[in-house]
Amino acid sequence: MTINIIFVIFLGLSGGLAVGAGFVAFLSVLGIIPRLTQLSKTENSVRAYEWSVILGALFGSWISLHDVELNLSIFYTAPIGLLCGLFVGMVAAALTEVLNVLPILAKRIGIDGKITFLIMALVFGKIVGSLYQWLIYVNL
Repeated sequence: MTINIIFVIFLGLSGGLAVGAGFVAFLSVLGIIPRLTQLSKTENSVRAYEWSVILGALFGSWISLHDVELNLSIFYTAPIGLLCGLFVGMVAAALTEVLNVLPILAKRIGIDGKITFLIMALVFGKIVGSLYQWLIYVNL
């Protein structure tokens, strides 16, 4: 019985370390924090960005381990959803920027000088898809 408990503790810790190391490596390879400070011209706030990532990961881990139910109004959940969407969008944009997907795609479909149109098509496609999902597909 004791060996099973020790094995589960070891397995949980090693899984958490593997996921945490992968997350840190993902953020490091993409260079999200330095790029974000460069774009927002807040190079002096790098520590605040780092601590927000650390505290966000810890809070997300704590929330996923506990059965937390928040009965918030739409005035609170809408900004939270917006911020979550911004985070996912920024990670996707950073990934495509690192991999140079958009310039290669633009060259393949023959719109080399019009990459702005490609980006706007992706943005509007995401907006229309999200609106379709939440307004038509999901029955609330």
